[in-house]
Amino acid sequence: MNPTAIEARFICRFPGFELDVDLKLPGNGITALFGHSGCGKTTLLRCIAGLQQAQGQLSVFGTPWQTDTLFRPVHQRPLAYVFQETHLFPHLSVRRNLTFGQRRVPAEQRQIRFDDAVSWLGLAHLLERMPARLSGGERQRVAIARAILTSPRLLLMDEPLSALDQSSKQEILPYLERLRDHLAIPMIYVSHSTSEVARLANHIVMMDNGRVIAQGPLQETLARVDQPFRLEEDAGVLVQATLDALDEPWHLARFSFDGGSLWLRQDPRFRHGDQARIQVLARDVSIALTEHRDQSIQNLLPARVDHVETDVTPGTTLVRLLAGNTPFLSRLTSRSAAQLALTPGQPVWLQIKSVALVD
Repeated sequence: MNPTAIEARFICRFPGFELDVDLKLPGNGITALFGHSGCGKTTLLRCIAGLQQAQGQLSVFGTPWQTDTLFRPVHQRPLAYVFQETHLFPHLSVRRNLTFGQRRVPAEQRQIRFDDAVSWLGLAHLLERMPARLSGGERQRVAIARAILTSPRLLLMDEPLSALDQSSKQEILPYLERLRDHLAIPMIYVSHSTSEVARLANHIVMMDNGRVIAQGPLQETLARVDQPFRLEEDAGVLVQATLDALDEPWHLARFSFDGGSLWLRQDPRFRHGDQARIQVLARDVSIALTEHRDQSIQNLLPARVDHVETDVTPGTTLVRLLAGNTPFLSRLTSRSAAQLALTPGQPVWLQIKSVALVD
């Protein structure tokens, strides 16, 4: 990941709400602005775009877009903005919607080839269709392709999947992953969906009530015991692993990482040697002091206790553990934690009830 490329400091006041943020974001991949509705994610995105004026400073790859004496209007900022609604031109075909975006950029300044955008977003068979004949997911893919064909320095996406049904969301996610992996443009992605963030993001900014309450690389930040969303139902960690074995009779695949391996149900998307993100939720990790093979849980890992956060809520303890150098979280009742007498450095066994491939 590139070092800091986007520096933003904004103060923006409304009746009953104040945005006050200070950010340093990387220069490629996807940064997720994450938090509950009303926390200020979209307001921050609009400040970056220049759609909302605020006190502060903003620089992108060393170029000032806003200072105490400078405010570049949105049309002078080399960015693209993808909204929840696609705003395609209904009287233009998909091809002409795309070339409309591309024509905004002089030929010698175009960084994204038309054929690449079409390929990344799977649009070749749709180029002659009119928007009215597209599904919701197809329309959003066209809107994203049109945005990147303007060769922006920065791509902003404001909950681009929120207006789609679950089937359309699952259809479009692989295309967003492809953009993340191929596009040399930083993307800032607003979401309140943990599953979207786990699957797409490289970096995360957690927000609450107009403030940044945690930020950093995704895997490191999710594994912190002090991050504010640690007790939610879908709180957990991401493990970067490599598929290195198949158990064909049982339709299982083994994914190995620094500290062990996990068996998952075979997924046809993944072949031997492929890397994957695996989500392990804190609620699905239990702890034993000795190894127990006489049980139904198949994923058992030796680990050591790294940190114990007692009574994070009444009766609940959160434990951070390390299997090798890979962090895991376990959410226990405080009674269970006390009975195990868990202390930092103590060797234990992780019993992982459920894991999920997310990318």
